[in-house]
Amino acid sequence: MKVTLKMPRLSMNMEEGTVVGWRKQAGDNFTKGEPLYDIETEKVTSEFEAPCDGVLLQILADNEANVVVGGDVCVIDKTD
Repeated sequence: MKVTLKMPRLSMNMEEGTVVGWRKQAGDNFTKGEPLYDIETEKVTSEFEAPCDGVLLQILADNEANVVVGGDVCVIDKTD
């Protein structure tokens, strides 16, 4: 099932985050809990972990892209 992952809210004051690095590329498989990409906010850099097993289908936010909370980051195909 295709799912679009959104920019998470990592803190109450967070309005946007910057994608600073992708750990996977389109076509790569991943397992639940595996880091997919890194997010930088005003206060911290965090890993975004896969919410399920799946395949990364499409990257919608390039490196150094600022994405508002709730904005589209990537499309995955859930396999679990």
